Amino acid sequence: MRNYPYLCTPKQDAQSILYMNKYLSISPEVAEALSEHRPVVALESTIISHGMPYPQNVETALMVEQTIREHGAVPATIAIIGGKLKAGCTKEEIEYLGKKGQAVTKASRRDLSILLARGEDGATTVTTTMMIAAMAGISIFATGGIGGVHRGAETTMDISADLEELARTPVMVVCAGAKSILDLGLTLEYLETKGVPVIGYGTDELPAFYTRHSGFKVDYRIDTPEALAAAFRTHRELGLSGGMLVTNPIPEQYSMPEDRINRAINEALREAAEKGIRGKATTPFLLAKVKDLTGGDSLKSNIQLVLNNARLAAQVACLIG
Repeated sequence: MRNYPYLCTPKQDAQSILYMNKYLSISPEVAEALSEHRPVVALESTIISHGMPYPQNVETALMVEQTIREHGAVPATIAIIGGKLKAGCTKEEIEYLGKKGQAVTKASRRDLSILLARGEDGATTVTTTMMIAAMAGISIFATGGIGGVHRGAETTMDISADLEELARTPVMVVCAGAKSILDLGLTLEYLETKGVPVIGYGTDELPAFYTRHSGFKVDYRIDTPEALAAAFRTHRELGLSGGMLVTNPIPEQYSMPEDRINRAINEALREAAEKGIRGKATTPFLLAKVKDLTGGDSLKSNIQLVLNNARLAAQVACLIG
């Protein structure tokens, strides 16, 4: 396992590596790829347990892994199983997470020590996937959409831990933008404050998950995987803290009409407020409600945007070296 000094102070370094060896389990396939300096792409597990119903969640997870393989990289689905940080899950472990569904704890940074101490399972969010990927030595991560500043955060203070992790962990995250259930303008402002570069792949505009347009500008537009790889390579060589966010628009044919998806989101937000749903339960509730309100079309779009992000992440991983 590689040594990542940002995880600990110099005095803690040797002990922290020992503890990581105790808690971190890298699959044989992923370990071999890393030792041979072959490209690896991390994948989250919250999308399996909390993002989609069974069996579409398992089918999608396996399709995403296959897509990464077809584009020359090794997939590493990340999760917490039996108190172990897993960098690379087997098909059986993915099936287990998919069937268990929302009974699996949605695990963010604050949950890790408790889940590991208790020997429990956890589905990793963007935050914890970044953390475990970095611990294992994986620098590219493909997901659906990141969390962000929730609507009404000026009173609720509901801001995703994903934004803080992007500011501290040196992983490139390829996504379809921030979920459109969020306040996208405030999310961009928060990322700017934290020094996280937001890149539009082939676009000047921040994608809004289900749709290609949001009305908000990204920091930079980059049009090729080669240029993305060069930017991230430079970011690492400079020793800059934090990650890099690549926003990759959903393919045009799967993009949903903005007025339709916004109506569904507003209805879902209203119902969540009425039911007093807050915190980590908010996003799974909203995604499920939007799926129902769109007759399942949002789920189809969700699957396609994740596959699209996996393709791009694998292409960049193959170029970084």
